[in-house]
Amino acid sequence: IPIPASGFAGKAHRLSAEERDQLLPNLRAVGWNELEGRDAIFKQFHFKDFNRAFGFMTRVALQAEKLDHHPEWFNVYNKVHITLSTHECAGLSERDINLASFIEQVAVSMT
Repeated sequence: IPIPASGFAGKAHRLSAEERDQLLPNLRAVGWNELEGRDAIFKQFHFKDFNRAFGFMTRVALQAEKLDHHPEWFNVYNKVHITLSTHECAGLSERDINLASFIEQVAVSMT
């Protein structure tokens, strides 16, 4: 999934219906789902063991820190559950799409 070019410049804005129609299908196709009752996306990742799950989380954490955009996540052994939403605009923004795309690239490289 390519990361959109606009990056993180400027204030985050909540995605419009048109932006959602353009940006979300690629993420839905790889297992990201919109959360009911909340403007956020969610995915569960499963790895071979805890070491791989933690390595995945470490790579995502380093990128999230660079982007100053951090996931909500939960880990038990080989499972990592990730929810993305942007606090600044109280919903989905392009920052979430960009981070989800990066997360997908990391997950593919670790399986």
